[in-house]
Amino acid sequence: MKIKKVYADALTTLAKGTDAGIYRLNPKRVEIVSCEQDVKRVLAECEKTGKSVTFKAGGTSLSGQTISDSVLMEISPDYGKVKISGDGSLAKFPCGITGEEANRWLKPYGRKLGPSPASIKSARIGGIVANNSSGSSYGIIHNSYNTVRDMEIIFADGAFLDTSSLASRRDFMQTHIGLLEKLMNFRLEILLNPDMEDRILSKYELKNTCGYGMNSFLDYTDPYDILMHLMVGSEGTLGFISSVTFETVYDEVLKASALIYFPSLMEACRAIAPLRQCKVSAAELMDRNALHAVEDESGMPEILHSLPEDAVALLIDTSSNSEEELQIQFRDIEERLADIQTLYPVSFTTDPKLYATYWRVRNGLFTSAAGRRPRGTVSIIEDIAFREEVLGEALEQVRGVLSDYGYGNAVMWGHLLDGNVHFTIFPDINAQEGIDHYASFMRSLVDVVLYYDGSLKAEHGTGRNMAPFVKDEWGEEIYELMWKIKRLFDPENILNPGVLLNRDPDVFIKNLKQIPLANELIDKCIECGFCEIQCPSRHVTLTPRQRIVIYRELSALAEQGETNSKRYKELKKAFNYKGNATCATDGLCATACPVGINTGLLIKELRWKENGVLANAIASGIAGNMGTVTGMLRPLLKLPHVLSKLVGYNAFERFASFLFRASAHKFPLWTRHTPSGASKFKELTGVENGMEMVYFPSCITRTMGASADYEDVDFVSVTEQIIALLTRADFTIRYPENLSKLCCGMAFSSKGFRKQAAQKAEELNEALLRASDNGRLPILCDMSPCLLHMRETLDKRLRLYEPVEFIYDFMRDRLNFTKLPVTVAVHSTCSTTKMGVQDKLVELAGLCANRVVSPAQVTCCGWAGDRGFFYPELNASGLHYLKPNLHGATEGYSNSRTCEIGLTMNSGISYKSIVYLVEKATR
Repeated sequence: MKIKKVYADALTTLAKGTDAGIYRLNPKRVEIVSCEQDVKRVLAECEKTGKSVTFKAGGTSLSGQTISDSVLMEISPDYGKVKISGDGSLAKFPCGITGEEANRWLKPYGRKLGPSPASIKSARIGGIVANNSSGSSYGIIHNSYNTVRDMEIIFADGAFLDTSSLASRRDFMQTHIGLLEKLMNFRLEILLNPDMEDRILSKYELKNTCGYGMNSFLDYTDPYDILMHLMVGSEGTLGFISSVTFETVYDEVLKASALIYFPSLMEACRAIAPLRQCKVSAAELMDRNALHAVEDESGMPEILHSLPEDAVALLIDTSSNSEEELQIQFRDIEERLADIQTLYPVSFTTDPKLYATYWRVRNGLFTSAAGRRPRGTVSIIEDIAFREEVLGEALEQVRGVLSDYGYGNAVMWGHLLDGNVHFTIFPDINAQEGIDHYASFMRSLVDVVLYYDGSLKAEHGTGRNMAPFVKDEWGEEIYELMWKIKRLFDPENILNPGVLLNRDPDVFIKNLKQIPLANELIDKCIECGFCEIQCPSRHVTLTPRQRIVIYRELSALAEQGETNSKRYKELKKAFNYKGNATCATDGLCATACPVGINTGLLIKELRWKENGVLANAIASGIAGNMGTVTGMLRPLLKLPHVLSKLVGYNAFERFASFLFRASAHKFPLWTRHTPSGASKFKELTGVENGMEMVYFPSCITRTMGASADYEDVDFVSVTEQIIALLTRADFTIRYPENLSKLCCGMAFSSKGFRKQAAQKAEELNEALLRASDNGRLPILCDMSPCLLHMRETLDKRLRLYEPVEFIYDFMRDRLNFTKLPVTVAVHSTCSTTKMGVQDKLVELAGLCANRVVSPAQVTCCGWAGDRGFFYPELNASGLHYLKPNLHGATEGYSNSRTCEIGLTMNSGISYKSIVYLVEKATR
C-alpha cells in the first residue's frame, strides 16, 4: 500500500510528534521519508527556509532527542534495502528497520547485532546508532560505536557520503575538503593538549553517551573514520544516518543464566572483580524496588515475594556453542562467587522457559515500574555510570539523594560490570512546584555523579535531558570543541537544535510532557511505543500509542471546557476515523505493552458510548433473531457469485467497487474473495461409540462458505471439512441445543454493544454446559477469534478449543499424516497469538507440508470481524509485509474465515482454514 508522505493537520502532527521521553513539542509538519531522495528534498527545503528538522525512527528515545516544533522527518520502515555478506559477518541495514528485524535477517547465519537495547523490538537501526545503544551486554566492545564498519550519511547541505565506496570518498573530498581538514585539526588540537587527551581517555573508561563521541579523535586517524564515529551517538545533530554496515557478532546457541540474590547492594558490588575474570555476557543488577515492580507479573519466580527489603538481585548470563564449555563457564562463575555472601546458593539454568522467565524479570523492569506509578505522574529514567572502586559508595549516595527528595520508591537496575545504573522516578510535574522540585533533584544528582567523576549519560543519549550539564561533565575546553564540531557539520543549525548541546541551563525542565488523567484503561501508558509494531493500522492511521496521545489531549481539552474550540473539534472529527473507525480492537497491542494496556478496550468503550437508541434496537433485533438473520445472509452471499459467473468476476468487482465508493464506504466492498453463502448446516454426528466431543460451529462459518479462489476439491464449507475430519478420527459429535440461534457475542462486543454481547454469551454458555456435561467433554469452535472471546466470557469449567489446538491435542494421534509436496504459509491470528497457539499452528502445518513459512513482520491482519469490508485500507496496512515474505508459498492457512478473506486479497494466494490442509494430508 502507498504510504502518505506529508502531514500538517493537528491530529497527525501531535500523534507522530510524540516519543518515549518526558518532553513534548508539536511539529508544524511531519515528512515521511522512504528513500535518500526524500531526505535530500526535505533537507534542501529546510536549509532554504531556515526551518529546523528532527529525525525520528522508532520514537523509543528517552531523553527528548526525537521531538520537534518545526519539521519532523519520520523514517519509513520501508526505507532502503538489506545486504548481508556470504558468512553474515558484515550486514548493511537501512535506518528504518527494527533491531529485532535485523537480527531476524542474521539468524540463519548464527549472527546478531552487537547493540541490544531493551527496546530492540521497536527501536530502529537509525536510532540505535544515533544514540550509540549498547544494551545489557557486558562492556562496550559490542556497542554501536565499536561494531560500525561503514555508513551512508546525508549531511545538512544534502551532500551524500558512503564510507565504503572509494569513489564516494573522493567525491566528498572534492566538495568538503574543508570539513575533513578541520576534523584532522581538531584531532591535532587534542593530541597537543595532554590534559584534554587524558580527559577524553579517562571519560571513555566508562560507558559514556554524554555529548559527542570525542574518543573518535583518539581511536582513529583517518578523517572518514573519525567522521563516521562522530555520527554514532550524535542524535541527529550532525547528519542523517541512511544506512549502517555492522560487524555482526556470533549468537552462541547455548545459553545459561542464574538469578542470584545478595543481602545488600555493597555485597553485590563485591562480585564485580571475580565476575570480570569469567566469560560473562551480561550481569544485570536489580534492587529490591525493581523486584517489587515485577514480582506480581505472571510467571515471575515466587521467591521474589519473600526477599528482605535490602536485598538485590543479579542476573548473570553466559553462553557458548559447546555444552561442555558452557558447563565449565558457569561452574567457574559459581566457584569465583563462593566467597561472596548470597541469600541462596548460586545455581545456573539452561532450561529455555526458566531462562526466558529470568530475562522477563529484567526486561520488564522500567516499563512495569512505570505502569505502577501513581496516576497523574510521569516516569523519568536516569542513566549514570561509575567506576568499580567507587560504585557501591556512589550508589548509596544516589539512594540518599533519591530519599531526600521523596523518591525513595525509585526503581534501580543496571549493568553491574560496567558500573552503569538506571533508575526511574515518578514526579508530579503538572504544577510548577513539582517541576521546581524535580529540577532541584536533578542538580543534586548531577553533583553526586560529578563528585565521583561518573557519566551523566551512559547509554540513553544526552537529548534535552542532560544537555545543560555536558559542560559540567567535560569541562570548558572539550565542551567548546563540541560546539565547533556542531557548527562544522551544521553551520545553519537546522539539525535538531537544542539537543545534545544547549546553553540554556533550564532546558531540561522546559516543554515537559503533561500526562492528564483520561481513562483508567490507559492512564498507565508511558508512551514508550513498544505496542506500535503489533498494530495493523500503523501504516494508514494511528498506532495504540498515538491513539492514547490524542485521547489524552481530547480529555484535557474537555476538562478545560474547550469542547467548542476549533482544536477540539478538529481533533475529534479526525479521531473518529483515524482513532476509532480504523482500530481493529484486536488487543494484540497488549501483548507488546509492558504493562498490558489493551487500547482496543478503550475504543470499544467509545463505541459503546456512541451507540444510540436506534443502533441498539437493531443490534437487539439481530441478537434475538440470529437464526433468521444467518438464514437470510446465506442466499445474499451467494447472489454476487451467481451474477459474477454471468457477467464475469472482473466486471462485477468493478461494479461492486463503484457501489463501495459511491456509498462513502457504507456499502461493503465485495470481491471474488468474499465468501459465498454456506449450505444449511447439518448436525451430522460422526461415528457411533467414538470419542465424544462437542462441536460449536460459529455463526460465521454457518453463514459463510467457500469463495472463488477455492479449488474445486475444496469447494465445501469449513464446517463440512471439520465433520469429515472428526468422522475420520472416530469422534462422536454432539451439538449445543438451538444451534442456529447461538453466537458467542464477539461481533456485538467489538462494536460496543455490551448488552447484546452479554446476552449471546449467556445463551451460549448455558447451551454448552448442557451439551458438554458441565465441561466433561472438550468443545471445538471453528473460529479462533470466537474461541478466545468464549474463553474470556464463558464458564471456566468449559474446555474450549479452536481448530489448531483441538487437532493437535486430540486428533493428531488418531489420523495418518502424509506430507504434501508443497510450501504453505500460515497466519497466526491475533487470538491464536494471544492464546499461545502459534507454535502448534506451525508444527501442525509441518505435519502436512514439506515446507512451512511464517511471514515475518505480519501480526494482526486488520480484517477485524467485518471491518475489512468497510475499511479495506486497514486490512492492507496490517498485511503490508505479507506478500514479500511468502518466500515461495503457494497456499495459505489460518483459523479464522474472515481473516482469510483479507489474507487472500493481499497475498496473491488462497488462504483457507488449517482444517483444509489437515484434511488433504490425512486422506
